[in-house]
Amino acid sequence: MDSSPPPSTDWSLLVGFGFYLAVLLVCGLTASKLMKKLDDFLLAGRRLGALSAAISERASGESAWFLLGLPGAAYAVGFTEFWSVIGIALGIFASWSLIALHLRMQTERLGALTLPDYFEARFEDSPYALRRTLRILSTVIIILFYTGYVAAQFVGGGKILNATFGIDPSWGIIIGATVVMLYTMLGGFLAVVWTDVVQGIMMASVALLLPIVGIVKLGGAQAFAGGLDSFGPDFLSMNAGKTGAAFVFGVMLGSLSWGFGYLGQPHLLSRYMAIRKAIDIKRGTLIAMVWTLIAYWGAPLIGIVAAATFGPGISDPETVMPLLARELMPGWIAGFMIAGAVAAMMSTADSQLIVVTSSLVEDVYVKMFRPQTSPGRLVFLSRAATALASGVALVLAFGSTELIFDMVAYAWSGLGASFGPPLVLALRWRRTTAYGVLAGMLSGTISNIIWKNVSVLSEGLDLKLATFVISLILTVLVSLATQPRRALR
Repeated sequence: MDSSPPPSTDWSLLVGFGFYLAVLLVCGLTASKLMKKLDDFLLAGRRLGALSAAISERASGESAWFLLGLPGAAYAVGFTEFWSVIGIALGIFASWSLIALHLRMQTERLGALTLPDYFEARFEDSPYALRRTLRILSTVIIILFYTGYVAAQFVGGGKILNATFGIDPSWGIIIGATVVMLYTMLGGFLAVVWTDVVQGIMMASVALLLPIVGIVKLGGAQAFAGGLDSFGPDFLSMNAGKTGAAFVFGVMLGSLSWGFGYLGQPHLLSRYMAIRKAIDIKRGTLIAMVWTLIAYWGAPLIGIVAAATFGPGISDPETVMPLLARELMPGWIAGFMIAGAVAAMMSTADSQLIVVTSSLVEDVYVKMFRPQTSPGRLVFLSRAATALASGVALVLAFGSTELIFDMVAYAWSGLGASFGPPLVLALRWRRTTAYGVLAGMLSGTISNIIWKNVSVLSEGLDLKLATFVISLILTVLVSLATQPRRALR
């Protein structure tokens, strides 16, 4: 039986929520006046400061998973979900440390606007057909995984509006998708970054404050712990009652492996490419890690506080965050916090739509068919591509029966394995070859699809870990096997 409270009829919830949506549309309209050429639409003219780049990267990196999927998982399994937080923090630090500076410098030198652009230009001494294959394959991978990823964000919007206002989930999906599409179409990457800064601050505020308020209202730490008795003793344990190999492979490594995905997400990598100056990378790293340390301890704790507040029996664990906000807060504050959950969805969906748009317009239309297209027409085509990608994702969202957590895990793993090892090695290891990158992309994509659909594999080793390791090994081995003769002298 579902123990969650019925949707509130307190219209004061709409005050904070409605104001937030209005701010997003104003950002889109304002930024639309600055969209003069494709570089403006896709990378904001490479003029982001450290603060905006770092907060935007963090906001767009978290998605509906941050305030819906992660609290829901913690509600279901307890403190073991903090292993995911540890892996995520390590992955964020590794991405800024290993990739950001080198990608910023190399993409500017090569004139690359997108990840497929970079791979083709990086291996310019390879056969033309091979370079084209790298561009085509990386574009296909982006479209393959991102359409489902954006769909997961739209599903998240539907769940939030349903849990908060009782709106039918289908209408909630349509409302969220329409708002994201409009401001992304209007203002491109710049509107996305401006809204991300607002959204990133909101997300961190919700993750920081909501669990604290919940524990205080429960009567303190002792009452909080007592409220979890019905979940069993393993709920408050980091090992879920498992030891040895069952703990290492069944609990710890699978959760820690979330960090691998941060090395291969094009919507995060675009922030590094758009930073104004390479010197801003160090400041950006510090800002991103401070945000992570503030926000990430609170997101799973929301789910655990919800468990103590409501007890077991919530039919959809991924709605615990809006339910808890409505239970604990006055209407207008709850509306603001629920807008923070919508922000998590929108800040990722808009960034992913920009990546899909760049793949369709820059990587396919411009580079393969019409390189002389006028700047104004390219901006128009980019807006049309954004609308098209939104429509496809909307259709997938209506047909989805999976949890947001599972949808995001699959796309996250696919992108991380397909692009992570090839990109890090291409940036930092001179012996990386185009054939090695091709092998890494193919193996990451194919192994992800197989692992997802063969239960004996997914039960034996976590999808995110297995596919990343396979891609890394094949990128290295094939690169070594295809070294040009001059490199072997």
